[in-house]
Amino acid sequence: MVSCYASHGLARQAWALFAALRRSGALAPDGFTFSALLRPPPRRRRHRHPAADAVVDAGMLLAMGALAHGLVLRLGLLADVVVTTALLDMYAMCGGRVDEARWVFDAMAARNVVSWNAMVVCYGRVCGGKDAVDHFRRMLRDGSCSPDELTLASVLSSCASMAAANEATQVHAHAVKRGFHEFLQVANAVITAYGKTGFVREATQTFAMICDPDVVSWSSMVSLTRTLDYRRVQFIRLTLFPYDDEGYRTDPNPQHLACLVDLLGRAGRIEDAYNIVIKLSCESKADIVGAFLGACKMRGKIELAKWAADRLLCLEPSEAVNYLLMSNAFAAAGAWNELAKVRSVMRHRCGSKVPGCSWIEIGGTVQTFVSNDVVLHQSTEMQQMMQLTISEARKEWNEDTTCDDPILVREWQ
Repeated sequence: MVSCYASHGLARQAWALFAALRRSGALAPDGFTFSALLRPPPRRRRHRHPAADAVVDAGMLLAMGALAHGLVLRLGLLADVVVTTALLDMYAMCGGRVDEARWVFDAMAARNVVSWNAMVVCYGRVCGGKDAVDHFRRMLRDGSCSPDELTLASVLSSCASMAAANEATQVHAHAVKRGFHEFLQVANAVITAYGKTGFVREATQTFAMICDPDVVSWSSMVSLTRTLDYRRVQFIRLTLFPYDDEGYRTDPNPQHLACLVDLLGRAGRIEDAYNIVIKLSCESKADIVGAFLGACKMRGKIELAKWAADRLLCLEPSEAVNYLLMSNAFAAAGAWNELAKVRSVMRHRCGSKVPGCSWIEIGGTVQTFVSNDVVLHQSTEMQQMMQLTISEARKEWNEDTTCDDPILVREWQ
């Protein structure tokens, strides 16, 4: 019953039943009891019971999990690998308590592949890709258990998040050596990792080797495509969204439609993208309107960009990313008055913006930095080298130099 309640998102009922078991004193909880109690709530809506507690947040689950951790220590169940793995997963999923999860992991008398996978996922979600890759290396050195397809997919996702080309290639080679490259989730993670690192040919080759690609496979390939002609857009549209005279046979979600609108924009078919937004009555979806706004920016369609900007303001007036999309679109079109208005509204509605960062891999280490970053190691030397490069380039500039880009010509004169 405890497992049934927990698996359907009824955390309060599960813990109430556990408390009743403790008060009765008839039976003592065992490892299976705690593994069920510590199970994270299901994310997918179809797994949740209609009466599931919507107010049970991660903080409450973390507090109850800490109580269960104390009972596990008192009852001497810390040697049970199932219980300790459930504790580790609870700390990782509820609030990202990496230190507590690592303490449980280090205290484990025996570890299985599920324990290692839980720590890899925890590091990848909370600490970034580097720690996840380092933990994967530790797993290989430890040798107590071998990584499975879930391990490799998680590590590849971490490589994709930090655009680590060398690590992604090495993990892919390990997957091929162990025969895990045939698993669909591993192949999808390889495509994403190669796409994020700019290895389009390798990603395409991996996709071609998939016998039965799913929607994740197709979406990964579509997302890494940057230049498409209209025939390729039509092929992808008919593949992802087959239809008949009565309408679509599939039920594309907003992410699929946003991807289609983005593809049409890249192919220069702005009117077709606009017709899709209107015809499918999906103008109320912020993702789709944002994709259409990006297409308008790319093609310099200022009037349609204004229409999309108005829709975004109505849909999500407090999302800073929407204001950035609008600002970039107006700046690309030279609509400086509209740009000033958007920036003014953004300051009043969204407050301060967390600065974005860039990263580069040097000697196997990923270095991150922001604009005008003076805290970065050797930032002074890098700025001096940049000034030297600009100076040398200007010395080479002469009147006979030809350039087709007016912006570059104006910048360097």
